[in-house]
Order: sequence, then structure tokens, then C-alpha cells
Amino acid sequence: MAADKITQLFGVKDNFLIGNYQECIKEAQKLKPSTPAMAVERDGYLYRAYIAQRNFRVVLDEINSSSPAELQPLKTLADYFANPSRREAVLTELQEATNNIDYNNYNLVIVAATIHYHENNLDAALTILKDAEHLECLSLKLAIYLKMYRVDLAKEVLKTMQAIDEDSIVTQLAQAWLNITTGADKLHEAYYILQEMTDKYSRTTMMLNGQAACFIGQGKYEEAETVLQDSLEKDSNNPVTLINMVVLSHQLGKQPEVANRYLSQLKESHAEHPFVKEYSQKTSEFQRLVKQYSVCA
Repeated sequence: MAADKITQLFGVKDNFLIGNYQECIKEAQKLKPSTPAMAVERDGYLYRAYIAQRNFRVVLDEINSSSPAELQPLKTLADYFANPSRREAVLTELQEATNNIDYNNYNLVIVAATIHYHENNLDAALTILKDAEHLECLSLKLAIYLKMYRVDLAKEVLKTMQAIDEDSIVTQLAQAWLNITTGADKLHEAYYILQEMTDKYSRTTMMLNGQAACFIGQGKYEEAETVLQDSLEKDSNNPVTLINMVVLSHQLGKQPEVANRYLSQLKESHAEHPFVKEYSQKTSEFQRLVKQYSVCA
């Protein structure tokens, strides 16, 4: 039964994990699950793919009070991203939902930790993930440690993931992200992990941006540009690609307006992205200081 479940969900789950969201949706819509539990797991990946595509309305319309408990957190996540004015209310609801969290409902764990991550409440996210054993939960914990520059703790999480399933896509991607953060000779290893996965599955924007990060870290800016242009062709509005193009434009010594175009597109289409928020905050602070010292002069 377990093997049958893995086989049936293979196309749905793997396409979601590598960032091939449209293919994930396609496979989910074709799949005829053999059990109710499998149907719930399929729908979980289906709705998460819609959220990743920013198609929040589908999730908000289809998940209702009669939907399985495992899917309810995904409506919360869609609500959080779709309605910035409701975020405080969503956080309050989330706090109530996670007071006595059921770690068997890994969607709830992922959603709660993801929202806290986007709110930059990293300690709160780690508290949610503390006793989680699901590979995706562990990969999120690893990502948080990398954001906190705790590579040592991220390595410990990776060891745990490898002990559970060393060959899993989640574990392989976690290894790649850790290697990219570590830098130096580890960038080569990260690149080949991602290349092997693109050869086996698909050249998604996630994979291409990972490879671009490897090239940028090695100073191979022309190679990075080629990869990022491929990523733009797949999704011209992907925020990570736009951010990487801003960085790369400066590294290549291009005219300032080139980077500014990508930045303007990013600010227009992804105003709530953490990078945009931090950039706007630093710009405002810089302007305040300029004004302050101009007055003093």
C-alpha cells in the first residue's frame, strides 16, 4: 500500500517540490486516488501549487468549513498572502490553532512556520518546527537557520534529513541550498546536485535560480546571465529571478537603468516581498539621513 501511494503521488509531489507548479496541478487533476487519505494528500499539493502561482482565489473558494482538517491551513496561507490587511487577524487565528499543535497535520506546521518566516518571526517559526519530523518541515527549519547565518545548526538538520531519506528530492535540495550558503568549493557540488535534478525532472525557475546563485558565487557572471535569461523566459515575473537580475546587472557593470527596470518590475508586482520591504525601508532611512545632514550643513 505504501509503495502504491508513492507511485500514485509521484508526479504530483515531485513536480511540486522542484517548483514545476503547473505540471503538479496537471498531474493532480489527472490522478484518481485509491483512498480518501491519498485524495487529501493530493489536494494538499494541488492547493500549495496554486498558492505558489499566486492563484489564491482558487484555494479560498474551494476550501470551506466542510473540507478536511488537513487542508484548512492552506486556506489560511492563501488568505495571508492574498489579503495583507488581514494579516494581524490571521496571525491571531494561527496562534490559537498552534497552541496545541497536531504534528500529524504537517500542512498546519508548514503554514504556521511559513507565515512566521515571512513575518520575520524566526524564533516563533523554530518553536513551531521544534518537534516536527516531516522532511518538508525539516527543510524549512534548515532554511530558517541559513537565514539566521547558523550554518552549523543547518548542517545538523541536514544530517537528520539524510538519516530519514538521503535520496529524497527535499533532502537533495536542502543539501544544495546549504552548499550555496557555505560557498567556496561547495558551490560546485551545489551546481551538480541541481543539474542532476534538472536532467531528471525539469528546468524550473527554482532550479535555474539555484544554478545562477552558484555561478554568481564563483564570479561566472556571463553563465549566470544565460541561466537567468532562461528563467525569465519561463516566468518573466518571478521575484527571485528579478532579484538575481538586479544583483547580476551591477556585477556585469551594466547601465544603472538596467537594474532599475528589474527593480521597478519587482516593486510593482511583488510589493509585499521581503526584499522589496527591506529595500524600501533602507531607501527611506538613507533619504532621512541625507535630509538630516543636508540641514546640518
